[in-house]
Amino acid sequence: MSKKQKALVAEETLKSDKKQNEITQGNAVKSDTKAKDSKKNNKDVKKDNKKDQKKKDKKEKKEKGGIVRKTKETVSELKKVTWPTFGEVVKKTGIVVAFVVIFGLFLFGVNSLLGYLAKLLIKF
Repeated sequence: MSKKQKALVAEETLKSDKKQNEITQGNAVKSDTKAKDSKKNNKDVKKDNKKDQKKKDKKEKKEKGGIVRKTKETVSELKKVTWPTFGEVVKKTGIVVAFVVIFGLFLFGVNSLLGYLAKLLIKF
């Protein structure tokens, strides 16, 4: 949902809340005040949209930064990383290798069983 749509939805909810309050208080809603409120709100929305567009333009200029800036950001992020110790890496690598071997043996067994059953069906 775009910012314009969000602003319009928010505006509509405010209007409906105002109507509900006026109805519960017993005040009549005048069409003149509605028109004035909607004109004011439309002007406010247009101003907000212009501000949002300026912010987007500024963000786009910042995002166009060079490769040097991106490299600096990458290096600073890599400094924040907590690297595992050599022992942790060896343990986790062992776990992965063991899992691959076990799963490979399981698949080999299933394949052999299905092959044997297929040969039995072909003989008949």
